[in-house]
Amino acid sequence: MAAPLALAVGGGLCVAAPAAEAAPAACDTTSTPYTYVVTYQPGTRASAVEKELAAKCGTKVAYYAEIGVAIASSRNADFQQKIGVYRAYSGAKDVASAARTSLSAVRTLEDTRSVAAAGDLSAQQWDMKAIHAPEANKIYQGSRAVTVGVLDSGIEATHPALRAAVDARSSAGCLTGAPDTAPEAWAPTASDHGTHVAGTIAGKDPAAGFTGVAPGVRLASVKVVNDAGYIFPEAAVCGFVWAAEHGFAVTNNSYYIDPGMFYCPRQPGDAAAYEAVRRAVEYSTRRGVLNVAAAGNDSLNLTNQTTDKNRPHPLDASCAILPGMVDGVVTVSSVGYAGTKSYFSNYGKIDITAPGGDPFQEPKEGEGPECPLSSVVGGGYGAKCGTSMASPHVAGVAALLASKFRGAPPRFINQLLESEADAVKCTATETECTGPAKNNSYYGHGVVNALDAVR
Repeated sequence: MAAPLALAVGGGLCVAAPAAEAAPAACDTTSTPYTYVVTYQPGTRASAVEKELAAKCGTKVAYYAEIGVAIASSRNADFQQKIGVYRAYSGAKDVASAARTSLSAVRTLEDTRSVAAAGDLSAQQWDMKAIHAPEANKIYQGSRAVTVGVLDSGIEATHPALRAAVDARSSAGCLTGAPDTAPEAWAPTASDHGTHVAGTIAGKDPAAGFTGVAPGVRLASVKVVNDAGYIFPEAAVCGFVWAAEHGFAVTNNSYYIDPGMFYCPRQPGDAAAYEAVRRAVEYSTRRGVLNVAAAGNDSLNLTNQTTDKNRPHPLDASCAILPGMVDGVVTVSSVGYAGTKSYFSNYGKIDITAPGGDPFQEPKEGEGPECPLSSVVGGGYGAKCGTSMASPHVAGVAALLASKFRGAPPRFINQLLESEADAVKCTATETECTGPAKNNSYYGHGVVNALDAVR
C-alpha cells in the first residue's frame, strides 16, 4: 500500500487519512436467479458458508457439510467469478447463456409405444427372459427391507404395477438441490421415463401378467429430471446424498448430468460440477449404496473422445460423463433382442450389459416389441429403447443380491454382478469391440443374470 501523503500546514506536519476503499457494488435484485453447486472443504461450518455466499451475492439453498458442497442461488451474472470459477458452476445458466437446442435428459431412442394391458404381457417381456428373471422370480423376489432409489423423472405411485412397491416415506424431489418430500415434488409431471424404469426394477401387476426383476423390493422416487428434461448437478448431488442418508441399497441413474455430456476436472466451471457429483457419489458408496448408471445412447467410445458435442470444449483422459464414469459406479451398456450391442449404445468403459432394445433387432412373433416393455404414466404399459432401459435390469439384479446378502458392501454386490454375468464375446464384425469375452469394451463382464443372483 502506498504511504499516506505528508502535507505542510501552518508550519506543522500532518498526515492525511488514506482514501476510503470503494463500497462493494450492490447485489443484483432483479435479474433471473440461477442455482449453482459450490465446493468447500468437507466439514466447513454452515455459518461460514452462509457468510461467504451472502458476501458474494448468493443465498444458500442447501448445504451438505459431509461432502463440502453447497447449493446456492444468485441473480448476479458474476457470482461464479466472485466465488471462483473452479469452485462454482450453474448448469441452468450455462444452458441459458448459450445458443443451443434443448437437450433431453431422458435420451431414449423412441417415444413410448403403448401396449394394450389386456391378456398376459409376460410373453412380450423378452428382456426379462434374456436375463432369466422369470426363473429367478420363482425362487426369490427380493426383500422389502431393500430400497432401490430411482433417480429419474418421478414414479407414478398409483400405477397397478408399482403401488405396492413405492415407499412415499423414502421419496423426495431434488430439482432445487434441496430435498422436498411433498408427494407432488417426486411425482412425474412431464415424463413417464422414471415410471418405465421403476417397472423394470420392481413392478408387479398380476392382472396384466407384468413382472419386473425384483418385485419384492421397495422403490423410492427421487426426482432429478426437470420438466425441460434436464438433470443439473445440484439435483444429482441432492439425490445421491438422500440415498446415502436413507439407507438405500441401490440407485438407478438412467441419465447423464446436463448440459454435458463430459465434465473435465481441470476446466473452469466443470471442475466444480465434477467434484460436487464425485463427492456425492463417493459419499453414497461409503454409506452402502451401489450406484448403477446408463452408459448413454450416442454410440461413443467413452474412453476415446476429444470433443463434447453438447457443449464444445476440449477433452482429455480426465474428462467423464457423470455419474456413469465416476469410480464405483456400475456402468451399463445395452443389447437388443439378438443379444448384441444396441446400435446406439456407448461403449469403452463398460462394467456389464443388459437388454435395452434395438429397433434393428426384431423379436420373434408374439415376443413383444423391439424395445423393453414396462409401466408408463396413466396406469398403462409401453415400450422404450435405450441404455436407460438396460440400467434398471442391472439395478434390479443388484437389489436381489442386496436382499440375499443383507448389509453387504457395494463392492461385494458389484463383484457378484460381474462374476455371475453371462460372458459375451466380441464378434468378427464388431471391429470396435476389444477385450476378452469376460471383460470387453462392448459388454463388460457380460449380460446380467438374475437367476444366478438368487440360487
